[in-house]
Amino acid sequence: MEPKRGEHGSHVAAPSLWPVGFAIGVAILLLGTILGWVIAGLGAVITALFGFLWIRDATNDLRGEEVAIEPERREVAPRASATAEPRPANEGEAGMPLPEEGEVERYPRSAFLGAATLGVGGVIGGLVTVPVLGFTILPAFTSQGSGQVDVGAVDDFEKEQWLITTFLQDPDQGEVSRRTAYIRNNGELDGQPSFTILSHRCVHLGCPVQPNGPVRDDEATRETRAENEITRIPADPSGFGCPCHGGQYDTEGNRKAGPPVRAMDRYEFSIRGGRLLLGQTYSVSEVRGQGAEARIKRHRLAKPGVHVDGPSSWLYPISPP
Repeated sequence: MEPKRGEHGSHVAAPSLWPVGFAIGVAILLLGTILGWVIAGLGAVITALFGFLWIRDATNDLRGEEVAIEPERREVAPRASATAEPRPANEGEAGMPLPEEGEVERYPRSAFLGAATLGVGGVIGGLVTVPVLGFTILPAFTSQGSGQVDVGAVDDFEKEQWLITTFLQDPDQGEVSRRTAYIRNNGELDGQPSFTILSHRCVHLGCPVQPNGPVRDDEATRETRAENEITRIPADPSGFGCPCHGGQYDTEGNRKAGPPVRAMDRYEFSIRGGRLLLGQTYSVSEVRGQGAEARIKRHRLAKPGVHVDGPSSWLYPISPP
């Protein structure tokens, strides 16, 4: 008699490497959330591939892809005569009749239990993994920047004069959010005020950049506006330098010497009601020209030490804002 589906030993899953590959893919995916999106993407591909192969292998019974099983063959003993001695019960023809059409089990319990186990495991894995990934990854890509900062009236910034301007980026956080910007009024461009506003963060390792030239501390002005104490100090720099590792920049923020890999970061700005408002910072690969006529190659804000253009930038993972 041909064995019914689910009654033969072949329904037991054979040893497989798919679960091992799936686990390795998940590990690479989680590691990529720390090291970079390229690694995370590779882990996601490996996880999806081995997960598909694992599920496909485990659901062969449901899809009717069972391995062909050769029916068991028995030698039928010759029919005994009426005068022959009775045979033992373990010899002779089958004691049970063959099943009728419709009596064969169409959906074995073993296949149902296997599918149910995979389904429950997937639900549990999702309930455990999705919240963890959401809390660890999503905050890095949500808007975390503070609003615009009022650093003074446009008239407070004399044309062609550099002012070392310090301010609180978020007054609610206190002094920990104090920032410094080098601001120069370039005059007007197409009837609108033009400013060069450089971040004091060195794009090598993030050290504070200092002006290469005299700083007139005795002429400093201070203003408190909306709980934000703003200080403006005149300076006459010929460029900017990093005291930590010797990085040097010109007055437009272009790298001139040392280890920095790009130009100095800049602040967005806007004019509202005759006041100068600073926005978010952005990265710059190169500045051509000077002052109001400068042409800036702008990029999304990148971490210090990261190239933002050219083939070298392909080696760096995407950084969260």
